[in-house]
Amino acid sequence: MTQVDVGIDVSKDHLDVVILPDGETLRVENDKAGRCALAKRLRALAPRAVGLEASGGYERAILKALLKADLPVRRLNPWRVRQFAQALGVLAKNDRIDAGIIARFVAVLPTRKVVADEAAEAIAELVTARRQACEDLTRCRNQAAHAQGNLVKRLARRRAEHLEQDIQVLDRALAKAVADNPEHAHKDALIQSVPGVGPVCSHTLIGLMPELGRLTNRQAAALLGVAPYDHDSGKMKGKRAIFGGRQAVRDVAYMAALAAGRHNPTLKAFKDRLLEAGKKPKVAIVAVMRKLITILNALLRDNAPWKAA
Repeated sequence: MTQVDVGIDVSKDHLDVVILPDGETLRVENDKAGRCALAKRLRALAPRAVGLEASGGYERAILKALLKADLPVRRLNPWRVRQFAQALGVLAKNDRIDAGIIARFVAVLPTRKVVADEAAEAIAELVTARRQACEDLTRCRNQAAHAQGNLVKRLARRRAEHLEQDIQVLDRALAKAVADNPEHAHKDALIQSVPGVGPVCSHTLIGLMPELGRLTNRQAAALLGVAPYDHDSGKMKGKRAIFGGRQAVRDVAYMAALAAGRHNPTLKAFKDRLLEAGKKPKVAIVAVMRKLITILNALLRDNAPWKAA
């Protein structure tokens, strides 16, 4: 049978679709009727892979419709897709071209199938809302601290108070969402068994890094964005550097690593050895992050709580 691969470019109003190998194109409305019709059409084709980019949330509804239709969906990193297009020499960009590039991407490159988990999606939404509220709170506090006028100070402080209340509400909602799901509650207990890892880090990992526990240690570090990459050529030995990964998870993991580097005996000893060896403090913290995520990956993989070495 001919292999069928599908690329979908998601926008607020439309879904542009390219179906390979025939190169058929179509556009449907990004509403309930359009999504259902597209899912029905693709299900009849029995595609090997259906790719779409993460699009700031616009992709969630079509992703849900495709998963409900039991289609093999791939959610792709837009940066990787753009690099792929440039490697192909495709410099033009519009919705139809983008859909075609996505289809070619999933046709030739290994990708990970999205696993339907509505509970994790709900937690991810709450985690994202909390992160955004925390960012707004920081801006309000900075504005209140530096504003010259009393009116601006007063308004900034009022907004900050409301945001603090919102964050407390979101924290309670997250705790309930995790506790109400036995699988996630168990994962939460395993993650928080590691000294230095609290509920914010645990809930973020459950919501935004649900693959944890099913990855190799290298994959887990790369997904977090703390895997060092070589930069060598011939006799030149360049400086190793980290790159990519999920920034929202990495930001939280950084704070967890700071705490673990002080209060977790194993990770504190690890960090101290690096500092004594002459490593810069930030390099040591990144190393702690990498070790921490591999520890958490192992705990979830082995279904075992933390035990100090």
